[in-house]
Amino acid sequence: MLESLGPLSGTPWVYAIVGLSVLLDVFVPILPSGVLVITAATTAAGTRTAAGAVGVSSSVRGDADLAEMLALVLCAATASVLGDMVAYRLAWRGGDRFDRAIARSRRLTAAQERLGAALIRGGGGIVVLARFAPAGRSVVSLGAGVAHRTIREFLPWSALAGLAWAVYGVSLGYVGGQWLGASWISAAVSVFALFAAGSAAVFLMRRPERRAAAFPAAGTD
Repeated sequence: MLESLGPLSGTPWVYAIVGLSVLLDVFVPILPSGVLVITAATTAAGTRTAAGAVGVSSSVRGDADLAEMLALVLCAATASVLGDMVAYRLAWRGGDRFDRAIARSRRLTAAQERLGAALIRGGGGIVVLARFAPAGRSVVSLGAGVAHRTIREFLPWSALAGLAWAVYGVSLGYVGGQWLGASWISAAVSVFALFAAGSAAVFLMRRPERRAAAFPAAGTD
């Protein structure tokens, strides 16, 4: 992937590929959108580091780094929110069909209930956590649409989730590219950190379930 994106670094094609992958990831969670974001940042940072070795001034390199990283963050975050909104609207309009699909899965049903309760309480932090969890973004976006949550309830949290995820992924790629260059090792370390964040998000989202299992409500067996 590094070899494929290397020649495209700094061109509009990188943003098109990253944006399309992030946009579609809500419908096909197996797409490596997070890996693409990290790889694009790693490639850009590694290329700038190599340019510095052949005489490009640090100030010029720093300005180019900042501009490219900001562009990647904006591209990934915008595509994330757009994908969320498309999934949300589709689920809103086809609520009965999506509701039946969700009802067939105990896990999806529980996730939808937690989402609804969190949004009602104004605790939409679960939307941010879900953005890092595997397939969490799909469950949250579709669940919000099926439950007919208002745009005012869902959109601000979706925007915050997309921005946080994009900043995290781009930062991982940039730091890895600066330290280790545009190599598979730097990309692998960054991707590992991304998956570690996803595992932590899943753990935090399941904590209420674990507490409920350990301390059942009075009068229940």
